This record gives sequence, C-alpha cells and structure tokens, in this order.
Amino acid sequence: MNIFLLVLSYFLYVSASAQEQEEVHTIKYTNINFSDEIAKKNHFVMFYAPWCVHCQKFSPQWEQLAEMLNEDDSDIKIAKVDCSTDSKVCLKEDITGYPTLKFYKLGDSNGIKFRGTRDLPSLTNFINEQLREGDEKDQESEEVPQVMKHGLVELTEKTFESHVATGNHFVKFYAPWCGYCQKLAPTWEELARSYQDNNDVTIAKVDCTQERKICDKFEVKGYPTLLWIENGKKIEKYKGERQHDNLKAFVEQMKQPDGVTRESEEVTDVPPETISVGELTANTFKLGIESGLSFVKFFAPWCGHCKRLSPIWDSLAEKFGKTDGVHISKVDCTLNVNKQLCNDEGIEGFPTLILYKDGAKLWEYTGSRSLDELSDFVKHHLERHDEL
Repeated sequence: MNIFLLVLSYFLYVSASAQEQEEVHTIKYTNINFSDEIAKKNHFVMFYAPWCVHCQKFSPQWEQLAEMLNEDDSDIKIAKVDCSTDSKVCLKEDITGYPTLKFYKLGDSNGIKFRGTRDLPSLTNFINEQLREGDEKDQESEEVPQVMKHGLVELTEKTFESHVATGNHFVKFYAPWCGYCQKLAPTWEELARSYQDNNDVTIAKVDCTQERKICDKFEVKGYPTLLWIENGKKIEKYKGERQHDNLKAFVEQMKQPDGVTRESEEVTDVPPETISVGELTANTFKLGIESGLSFVKFFAPWCGHCKRLSPIWDSLAEKFGKTDGVHISKVDCTLNVNKQLCNDEGIEGFPTLILYKDGAKLWEYTGSRSLDELSDFVKHHLERHDEL
C-alpha cells in the first residue's frame, strides 16, 4: 500500500510539473516577492497545490486568462502561488482549500475571494465587478458634473443627460482596465486643457463599467469610443488618430456649422439590408442567427487577441456586406446580459468564432485569423449552403 501511494504521488508530481512547464503566461509568486508585487498593480491570484486534481483541471483556464490579460498595457496581472513550497504566503492569506482564487485591488492587501463557477465568462465578470467597485466614487448626493483637473468633465448617469442636452460635447466612453484608454488618458486631459476656457465645447468622459445605461444608449461597442454630441444627439464617431493635434483639428472642424457630413445623416441613407455586421446580445441572438449563415465572434473587449482581430473582423463584415444570407456578428461575453448565452454556447476562451446555419451551430473555426482565410471559410460554407 505504501509503495502504491509513493508511485501515485510520483506520477501526480510529474504530471503537475509537466503542466507547469506549459504555463508560460501565468506569473508565479513566492514568499519572497508576493507582498511587493501585488502592491504594484491589480492582481487575480490562484493559490494551489501541484497534487490537487481540481487545480490540475482548472490550470488550463487560468493559463488562458493569463494569456489574455498579462500584457504590458493591461491594468491587472494573473498570478499563482504554490502553497506546497510557499506555505507562509498561503498561511497569511488564510488559504484552507485548493484552488483558492483571490482578487487584490491596487493599494489594498486584503484579497477578495472568488466564489463563482470557474469558467472564463464568470472569471472576467468578477474582474470587471472588482475593478468597477474599486474605482467607484462617493457621488450619491452629486447632481452636477464633476469638473476634474484642466477642465475635463466626468459624467455619470445622474449628470449626463442634462449636461449634453444643449451645446457641443466631445465625449470619451472608456473602461478603466482598457490599455488603449489608459494610453489616451493624458492626451484627453491635454485636449480638455486646450478648451477649458472655451464656451463652445466641453471635453468629457464616461466610465462604461459604472454607467452602463449611458453606453448602451449610445451603442458603445468598444473602448475607447469618442463621440461628438450636439444638443443631446450623437452626431459623429471620431475614427482618426488619437494625437492631440488630430483631436483638436476634429473639434475645430465639428464646431463649424457646415464643416462636416453628419454621421446621423449617413446612417439614415444606408439601406438596412446592406448592414450585415452587428453586436448581438442574449435578447437578439436567436433572431440574429435564425436564417442563412451567421459567423459570430464571441469576445472580450480587454482581450489582446480580440483587439488584433477586430479590424480584420470589420473588413470581413464589409466584404460580405452585400452578400445575401451571410451575417457577420459579434457578442461581448463580459456584459452581464450575455453571460448565460456565452455559457450556453460553450465559450471557454476569447475570441471564439462559431458559424451557424439557420440557427444551428455548424462549425467552430480554429484556423488562421487572416482576412483571406476567414473569407475562404465563409465562401466554402456559403457554396455548400447554396447547393442544398
């Protein structure tokens, strides 16, 4: 019996060691550096033991989360601590079972335990909730917009509508964890400084992780989204370079009464049947895929691979924009309304690309994400669809 246990322990150790060698994205902390490292940035940490079967099964999902989030411009790090070798940390953190997952907000050494199901949509929603909760300000009694440094106006659900009801407003819709938003932040403050004494326009921002209703109303589907709003209505989405001079030139152009073709006018001139790309939600998903071929991208806005695929996916949608029976769509799995949908569709990583035919799942695409390869994939199944 003792020999059996010894052999079993050996194989469990070898299996765990081989698994750790494959985990190239997850950061490993020890007794020596744990406290110092979590003080530098937001962290989501898995406390585990190599022999723990549940830990071994969960490790691939944790590594997948780390691959998506452990990038240079990310606002959070995904890490782990081996409690069999670094027991002092685990004892201090009151770890009594494996795996235990704890979120550490920047500046707070007291971790919050994750108690949900261990799937990617649940983990990412938990991350969003913790970042949002940590950044919330005590503004319950505030009824006027908060004017920040250099004239930048921060809008909330209570102040947005009344503030933009009249006049010109250039508004940044963002998420705190978004790397591109973080890079834009100092430039946006500089732009606000340029117009802080100008009565013709205000430079503002909206945190979509806190003010979801506003962002849904203005159909914000990615971060950062920069919108020009006049008298409460969206006029144009800024799509140019995000340098100060480019942004300022756009503002000056938009201030001219006849200086630009309005986006709202352009949209009304586009026949509805030519629009084949759109963001689906749990409420519109069934209707959106019920006929023809539907190629759907399930994604998370903060996912690096998703960001790199985004312009290619837009080009794919444009390419098939006038093709009957083809719909190129996407679903944001980080939104609470879509959490169950992504679970039901078996989404375990981002981006996941699934082809549907007449409402039924046909194929999960795992090939190259180049425009040519994706286009050939759609054409192949379109031809098969036409032959039926």
